[in-house]
Amino acid sequence: MKNNKSLALKARSYAFLLLKYRQRSEKEISDRLKKKNFSEELIKETIVFLQEKKFIDDLAFSRAWIRERLAHSIGPRRLKQELKSKGISKEIIENNLRQAQESYSEAETVRELAASRLGRMKNLEPGIAKRRLYAYLLRRGFSPDIVIDAINQLE
Repeated sequence: MKNNKSLALKARSYAFLLLKYRQRSEKEISDRLKKKNFSEELIKETIVFLQEKKFIDDLAFSRAWIRERLAHSIGPRRLKQELKSKGISKEIIENNLRQAQESYSEAETVRELAASRLGRMKNLEPGIAKRRLYAYLLRRGFSPDIVIDAINQLE
């Protein structure tokens, strides 16, 4: 019995250590505990404890993640991919993105990024610069249609 209590404390301590650095999703905590070879049962107990005490909440985590990443000019497509990899449900992702996009303009962000990035490429041939700019903006997770419109407006 004492050994189980000791293991439970170790699992919680490790989870708290992870949460000390940044907010994390349920899946992230679970995956990290698995890497430390904690049992499935102990991982579930730890997750339930953290949820009950409001230390982890996938809804709040995804809101914070979206807000932070949009501030760093990451597009909605990449955000969906990142949150999905962190184990956030599709419904939560869609709802939180919809809410965030009410006060966020993807087209405006793409135009600003494209203009600043194009300034650094003025020594390149125009065709090469456009291709690189297009690829850069797609990697950041912006929609191809919006990227094409922004590049065409810059010409």
